[in-house]
Amino acid sequence: MLKSSRWIREQAEQHRLLEPFVASSVRAGVVSYGLGPFGYDLRLDRTYRRPVHAAAPLDPHRVCESDFESLSADAILIPPGEFILGRSLEYFRMPRMVLGLVFGKSTYARCGVLVNVTPLEPEWTGYLTISIANCGARSAVVHAGQGIAQVVFVESSEEPLLSYKDLNGKYNGQEEITVARIQEG
Repeated sequence: MLKSSRWIREQAEQHRLLEPFVASSVRAGVVSYGLGPFGYDLRLDRTYRRPVHAAAPLDPHRVCESDFESLSADAILIPPGEFILGRSLEYFRMPRMVLGLVFGKSTYARCGVLVNVTPLEPEWTGYLTISIANCGARSAVVHAGQGIAQVVFVESSEEPLLSYKDLNGKYNGQEEITVARIQEG
């Protein structure tokens, strides 16, 4: 079942679902963020990572920390056809029977900016690593401290056989922007 703003607020205030939590929708002069009717608009942190060595392919089997430079800014410029890895300002603690689905903000989509985040799995914790791609022909700007994506929470009617925590997920508990990694066998 899709969870409402009442459930999100209760989980944030009583069980630390996400921190920091903004209990209303902030809209004036910014890309909106905070609590909505059936979701939460999360914000972009000011730290981000940009790929370097443009001639070398990014292969998830061989990505290294040195393939990205770490930067920090309030207004982040993304050249045409390029992407960055960002981080949510909010830290998430997903309940065992809840999945979070993340969607990019329409304001950025209308500027050719696409946001991709995989689902927030049951019992996953951490800051989200967010892929932000500029698909347009012009440079695009995204703004730290403002909305970047919306997460909606869906609760299952039964407990999963295994949660992300049970599987020792490789991105669990991430504190910083995490580049792609393949779990060793």
